[in-house]
Amino acid sequence: MNRLRNAKIYVERAVKQKKIFTIQGCYPVIRCLLRRRGWVEKKMVHRSGPTLLPPQKDLDSSAMGDSDTTEDEDEDEDEEFQPSQLFDFDDLLKFDDLDGTHALMSRMVQNEIPYFIWTTRRDVLDCRFLSKDQMINHYARAGSFTTKVGLCLNLRNLPWFDEVDANSFFPRCYCLGAEDDKKAFIEDFWLTAARNVLKLVVKSEWKSYPIQAVEEEASGDKQPKKQEKNPVLVSPEFVDEALCACEEYLSNLAHMDIDKDLEAPLYLTPEGWSLFLQRYYQVVHEGAELRHLDTQVQRCEDILQQLQAVVPQIDMEGDRNIWIVKPGAKSRGRGIMCMDHLEEMLKLVNGNPVVMKDGNSVHLCNNSIQKHLENSCHRHPLLPPDNMWSSQRFQAHLQEMGAPNAWSTIIVPGMKDAVIHALQTSQDTVQCRKASFELYGADFVFGEDFQPWLIEINASPTMAPSTAVTARLCAGVQADTLRVVIDRMLDRNCDTGAFELIYKQPAVEVPQYVGIRLLVEGFTIKKPMAMCHRRMGVRPAVPLLTQRGSGEGKDSGTPTHSPSPLPQPPHQGPAAFSPCTPTPGPGPQTTAQQAGGH
Repeated sequence: MNRLRNAKIYVERAVKQKKIFTIQGCYPVIRCLLRRRGWVEKKMVHRSGPTLLPPQKDLDSSAMGDSDTTEDEDEDEDEEFQPSQLFDFDDLLKFDDLDGTHALMSRMVQNEIPYFIWTTRRDVLDCRFLSKDQMINHYARAGSFTTKVGLCLNLRNLPWFDEVDANSFFPRCYCLGAEDDKKAFIEDFWLTAARNVLKLVVKSEWKSYPIQAVEEEASGDKQPKKQEKNPVLVSPEFVDEALCACEEYLSNLAHMDIDKDLEAPLYLTPEGWSLFLQRYYQVVHEGAELRHLDTQVQRCEDILQQLQAVVPQIDMEGDRNIWIVKPGAKSRGRGIMCMDHLEEMLKLVNGNPVVMKDGNSVHLCNNSIQKHLENSCHRHPLLPPDNMWSSQRFQAHLQEMGAPNAWSTIIVPGMKDAVIHALQTSQDTVQCRKASFELYGADFVFGEDFQPWLIEINASPTMAPSTAVTARLCAGVQADTLRVVIDRMLDRNCDTGAFELIYKQPAVEVPQYVGIRLLVEGFTIKKPMAMCHRRMGVRPAVPLLTQRGSGEGKDSGTPTHSPSPLPQPPHQGPAAFSPCTPTPGPGPQTTAQQAGGH
């Protein structure tokens, strides 16, 4: 009876202070820390259906990649929680429900409204049905930057928000389901192959050597040798084609083609590019000998120098034209393929089966993939068994490499800028709600110059302690999250742990819409009258263009044309990230990124 009386007093105080919370999934850290703050848990009722309330879906959400129903959060609900191996729970055991008190209090608040809601998926609850003081860990329509397609499309609007080129931190990306994007991707693949030929000439790789050396060798040594299989030879004319294609690209960027006839053919037609790619595949993938002239080497160096200034990703794209093809709304490495043949990628987009080799270990930095694989016996001996370093260990590695300042001067500032730009371009599509918050996981890769490249941003990153590093990291993230979203509401100067405010956009007042509709009204041009009519003084109709406000010209009986809304991106289909870049069509959304040549 004493325990019941104390529990009732505790619950009454929590209800009065609106400290009722509900959690979906296994989050012992969140539960224990909320109980420590005087909160009481209302057990979430598990329903048989996919959602407790119908999810909000906008007609245009699928076009922008922000649909709440098609996203695939990164949360691994099936992942087992094993605290005994990876996390010290001694400090949390005293908050465990050893005597059943918390279970008793949960039954007491079963009919109360929860004011803190934590779910693994955003479609579990519809934010439109929540009161303004109910806090939830999701934003609606966040797929504009948490899906590959959404991120790809929205970052193209970055020039409207900041004077930054998205290609400087986000690998080129195309939605292969959209016809315009698919054409742009094909042209990008062509030009990337041409640039790679110039790189191969300069680096003198793939058994390439000047023709003069071949002639000297042929004239100097006539000794009979053991007959070997003759390698395929690619002539210097192939290098000339690559040079001319790159020069034409630079000329177009400089608007040198402004007076060029629109019907004038390009240097290489699509059929010419097809033949070019066949020889490129022979050099890069089949070991063919690329011959070049000494005079071509300097031209290649000069053109590459000019391309360096206009193609920010020329160094990271490598020389093998490898692209990462992935579904537009999948996570944890599912559905990813690395491809380097244009024809195979186009077949994949068209729904034809693509023959893939067995065991294509992809997305090698993803623990959701690595935990199912065995470590290679040829791996570096200093790598940890779970294949994960903490940031402190990585900084120590940079120190050993002789780059002690790379972390603080290049990597961290670059990651912050990339995240800020992704959120800037998505702010008009994510549904604004003051009592919402959300944790996101951004994936980066670093180049040889330590430049960070944003790969994707995941919603609901898993908080399971899968490795020794994540056991410490995820517990700290959850604790700091509660500091930011709960403690900071009461004390703006409270400790926020490892979280820091990296950007605060000034409030902008939006002018009220007054309902004025501007339109252009015109008359069709009629055929001129006959000569006899002209003598009689009959004048032909003259086209008339007028600008009217709302409500004018309704009874004129003439056709009117109102400006169309801004063009919306087509329905996302497969997509491609550039050397490593995505486009609308049937089938699941897919993205492809170029992996580089290392």
